[in-house]
Amino acid sequence: MDQQQGIPADQINQLVNKHFEDALPKFIEILKIPSQSRMFDPEYLTNGLLMKTAQEFRDYILASNLKNAKVELLSDEGYSPFLFVEVDGSEGQTDGTVLFYGHMDKQPPFNGWKEGLSAYEPKIVDDKLYCRGGADDHYSILGAVIAIRTIQELGLKHPRIVMTFEADEESGSAHIDHYLAKLKEKIGAVDLVVCLDSGCGNYEQLWITTTLRGMVGACVTVQVLDEGVHSGDASGVVPSSFRIQRLLLDRIDNPNTGEVVEDFQVNIPGERYLQAQKAAEVLGRTTLTKFPFYGSTQPTTQDYFKAYLNRIWKAQLSVVGADGLPPAKTAGNVLRPETTLKYSLRLPPTKDPKEAEAAFVKLLTTNVPYNATVKITGLGSGSGFNAPQSQPYLDQLIQSASQQYFKKDAQTLGEGGSIPLMNTLKEQYPKAQFIVTGVLGPNSNAHGPNEFLHIPFTKNLISCITYIVTGLQAHLKK
Repeated sequence: MDQQQGIPADQINQLVNKHFEDALPKFIEILKIPSQSRMFDPEYLTNGLLMKTAQEFRDYILASNLKNAKVELLSDEGYSPFLFVEVDGSEGQTDGTVLFYGHMDKQPPFNGWKEGLSAYEPKIVDDKLYCRGGADDHYSILGAVIAIRTIQELGLKHPRIVMTFEADEESGSAHIDHYLAKLKEKIGAVDLVVCLDSGCGNYEQLWITTTLRGMVGACVTVQVLDEGVHSGDASGVVPSSFRIQRLLLDRIDNPNTGEVVEDFQVNIPGERYLQAQKAAEVLGRTTLTKFPFYGSTQPTTQDYFKAYLNRIWKAQLSVVGADGLPPAKTAGNVLRPETTLKYSLRLPPTKDPKEAEAAFVKLLTTNVPYNATVKITGLGSGSGFNAPQSQPYLDQLIQSASQQYFKKDAQTLGEGGSIPLMNTLKEQYPKAQFIVTGVLGPNSNAHGPNEFLHIPFTKNLISCITYIVTGLQAHLKK
C-alpha cells in the first residue's frame, strides 16, 4: 500500500500483469491481421482489414466486462472505423472526465526484418514482442482497458472515462475530426487527456512527453522533358531533373550539415530548453546509440545535447520516397523526363504549420533552375504540440507512480515524431491537462523493420497509468 496516496500499488501491478498475460493470445491474433493505414492501402474501405481489426478490439473490450461501459464501433461512409467507449465514473465519483487516446492503424510492413521475425507473425524474444503495430499503437487499447478494469476489480474509484481509438493516425488523423464532432456531446468536458502513442527515453522509468514536432509533407515533381531521351545525346544540353531536385533540396537544408533554413525554425522556450538539458543528461549516449547505424556511419553530431535538440526542437528534412527512377539493374542510358521525391519536413513544436506550408511552396516554386516545371501534390501539414502546464497534484501522482513501479523519478521527454490530434485536443479542451506517454523506446523501431513492444516496461507503464487515474479521485471532486 502506498501510504501517501492510499493506493494499493502492489495489487495494481499484480492484476495488471495478470490481465496483460491473459490478453496476450488475443492481442497476438489481432496483430496478425495485415491491415494498413489509409495512406498505404487504397482498398482500405473494401478489403475489410481495418474493420476486422476494429471488430476484434471491440470484442476484446466487450469481453473485459468493464462496469457501466458502453462500447461503440463507428464506421461512417467514406471514413476509417473508430472505437468509442464510455465508462461511468465510480459511485461517488461524478466529477471529471479522463479521455484515453490511441490508434489501431499501422504503417506498411517495410523490409529488413531479422531472420525469424516478420511484420505479421508476432514473436516474443527476450520479453519483446516483435511485429508491426504492437508498440505503435495497438497496445494502447489493452493499456486503457486493463487500467480501468484493474481499478474496478480492486474496488478502487475512477472518474468518468471516455476512450477514443482511431484508425487513421498513420495517415495524418484526417478522419478523427469527423468522429470527434459527431461525439462532441457524448465526450463532454475533458479534465485529463491520456495519450498512449508516444515514446520513452529508456525502459527504466516513466517518461512524459511534453513536446511533439509538427510536419509538412508533399510529393515534389521536377519535369524537364515530354519523354525520356538518349543520355549521351542530351546530357549537357538538357538539365537533369534529379540535379534540379538537389538544388531545390538545398533551398531547405544545408547539404553539408543538414541544418534547415530559418523559415522553419523557432526560438526554444526557456523552460523547454532546461528540460531538454536534463533529459539529454539522463539519456547520455542513448541519444546517439538508439539507432541502428550501419558499419562505421557516424551521427550528425557527437554532442548528446545538440543531438537531442536536433530531433525535438529543430526542423529537419527527410526524403522518404521517390518515383521516376527505374531499378538500377534495369536502368538504360536515358535522361529521364522527371523525378519525383516525397519530402517529409519535421517542424518545431510551436511552429505554425500553415505558415511553414506557405514557405515550403514558395521556396520550391520561385525562380526554379532552368525554368523547369515543379509540381507539388499531396501537400499537407500538421501541428506540433507543446503541453500545457500540469497541476502540482498531477505532477506528484506521476512522480509517485514512477517511484512505485520503476524505483526512479519520472522524466520529461520531447519527441521528434508527430501526433496531430494532440494540438487539436489542446485547443478543443483548453482546461485539460495532458499525460502523453508510450512504449517507443530505444531500438523499438516504429515504422521500420523489427518493431517491438517491450513487455515488462509496458506492464509497468499500464500500472503507472492505473495508479494515476485512480489517484485523481481526490482532486477532480468539486
